[in-house]
Amino acid sequence: MSLETYIWYYMVAVIVLTISYSLYGIVTRSHIVKKMIFITILSDAVYVLLVFMGYRINASMPPVYPGGTLLNPNLPGSPGDIESFISRSVDPVPQVLIVTAIVIGLAQLIFLSSISLKIAKAAGTLNIKRLEVEENE
Repeated sequence: MSLETYIWYYMVAVIVLTISYSLYGIVTRSHIVKKMIFITILSDAVYVLLVFMGYRINASMPPVYPGGTLLNPNLPGSPGDIESFISRSVDPVPQVLIVTAIVIGLAQLIFLSSISLKIAKAAGTLNIKRLEVEENE
C-alpha cells in the first residue's frame, strides 16, 4: 500500500475517534453549553468525513471540463478525454452539501444558544441534573 493510502486510513480513523468522543461528551456531560460544544464538534467531524467520502485519492483537479472556452465550448471531446477527466476530477456534490450543512448547523447552534439563555434566565442554571431536581420538587 502507498503512503497516500496509509494517510487516508489514518484520517478516517481520526475522524471516527472524534465522532465517538463527541457522542460520549454529549451523553455524559450534564451542562447544556458543554453539550452544545460537543454537538458542534460532532457536526464538524461529520462534515470532514463527508468531504473525505467525496474525494478520490488520485484526483488532482476541480471538476471543470478541459474542452474549450466559454465562447467556444467544444464539449463533445474524445472518449479518452472524458474518461481522463472523470478519473482525475473530484466529486463536487458532497462539497455543495457540506456548505449547506454548515449554514444549517450555524442556525441550529444559534437556536440552541437562545433556548439555553431562556433556560438560564428562568431557572438560574444550565446544569441538567439541577434542572431535574428543581422540576421534581
